[in-house]
Amino acid sequence: MDHFRNPRNMGEIPDADGIGTVGNPVCGDMMTVYIKIRDNQIEDIKFKTFGCGAAIATSSMVTELAKGKEITEAEKISRLDVADSLGGLPKVKMHCSNLAADALKAAIEDYRKRRKAKR
Repeated sequence: MDHFRNPRNMGEIPDADGIGTVGNPVCGDMMTVYIKIRDNQIEDIKFKTFGCGAAIATSSMVTELAKGKEITEAEKISRLDVADSLGGLPKVKMHCSNLAADALKAAIEDYRKRRKAKR
């Protein structure tokens, strides 16, 4: 509940190095994760989420779990890691933690594509 009532790292990074957007058409949740990378680490991370309380809480938690980590470590964050860090989620809301982890992975993939395109 704390991450729903007091979400961390909410917002946007205008000059983000990577952006990942995912959604679930069944429930209508949409998440965008923005990352800023320095020396192969996630220096800053923000999110914008349209969805239920669980979607907001999982978005907040995934940013807390990823901030300061090396990219290879951050992309290992799983939906279970997110749910466990929140003290668990009801089964019906597990898809929200899946979205948060997927949005982070999409942002990392976008970062890699952008970096490759610059070469």
